[in-house]
Amino acid sequence: MIHNSINSVLVTGGGGYVGVVLVPKLLQAGYRVKVIDWYIYGDKLFSKHKNLLEIKGDIRNKKLLIKELRGIDAVIHLAAISNDPTFDLNPNLAKSVNFEASKMLAELSLESNVKRFIFISTSSVYGIKKEKYVTENLPLKPLTDYSKYKALSEKYVLSKSKPGFTVLVLRPATVCGYSPRMRFDLTVNLLTIQALVRKKIAVFGGKQLRPNIHIEDITDLYVKSLKYPDEAIARKIFNAGYENLSVSAIARLVKNVLNDPAVAISVSPTADLRSYHISSQKIARELGFFPKHTVEEAIRDIKKAYENGLFIKPLENELYYNLKLMKKIKLK
Repeated sequence: MIHNSINSVLVTGGGGYVGVVLVPKLLQAGYRVKVIDWYIYGDKLFSKHKNLLEIKGDIRNKKLLIKELRGIDAVIHLAAISNDPTFDLNPNLAKSVNFEASKMLAELSLESNVKRFIFISTSSVYGIKKEKYVTENLPLKPLTDYSKYKALSEKYVLSKSKPGFTVLVLRPATVCGYSPRMRFDLTVNLLTIQALVRKKIAVFGGKQLRPNIHIEDITDLYVKSLKYPDEAIARKIFNAGYENLSVSAIARLVKNVLNDPAVAISVSPTADLRSYHISSQKIARELGFFPKHTVEEAIRDIKKAYENGLFIKPLENELYYNLKLMKKIKLK
């Protein structure tokens, strides 16, 4: 028996880096799962399952959403044009997907009697902060349009929360670790694959802090988000991170974990001083959520996948880099 009478879940963007790890966990937990995704990274991502329905579609399509939200108890909204450079490639497209579609999805979910709406934001909404521990109540100063529209979407979806329609906002740190739909444009993953393939890690700047969370932990949290009592999460915002490390510290950790004396670290200056570090004490205190996996484990997992031949030309293949792929396919 699943808590809160949530039995069916719609995952937008379920074919992405995080979604591909999340969906099997939801199925394992007994949920009926529906995925809406563009499937631009390929569509042979999941094993056949009687409780899984995959829809190749666009979350900006109102008719599609009305149809597919019928009978859905909870929405986990992952779909987005993710990361700053990809957003900047086509700002109008990105705004329509990340902001306009998020608003419409929240409105239609409320109208369709969805009970729970989990909005996946980003810890980059805070901008650069001097505080050692960046908590949920600090003012948001997004530095990029990607972060700005995440912040605006948060505000909008939270405004829709009411008894019977529980809205929760999660602000994850940068996710790291292996996924069958791999991304190498994330700090830990990128530095690890550079070290494995090139034996050289390129660090730009290095002092910038990055909060990190293992993909197994963040997907476990999304599954747990369906089970928390309404009163524990309604209209609330939680950071979800684990280790705050500088980019240089991540590079050194990669070198140590791989234990390969041939790996060199090169450091060059950068104009990109975006530095994010977050406190995840609130989620530990209020929801009892503690990550169990480390950045070191993420590096080991990527190394193992690489050695098992699971990546095809990992440094050149645009499938692993959102920006490269979006440039190639020119979505509207």
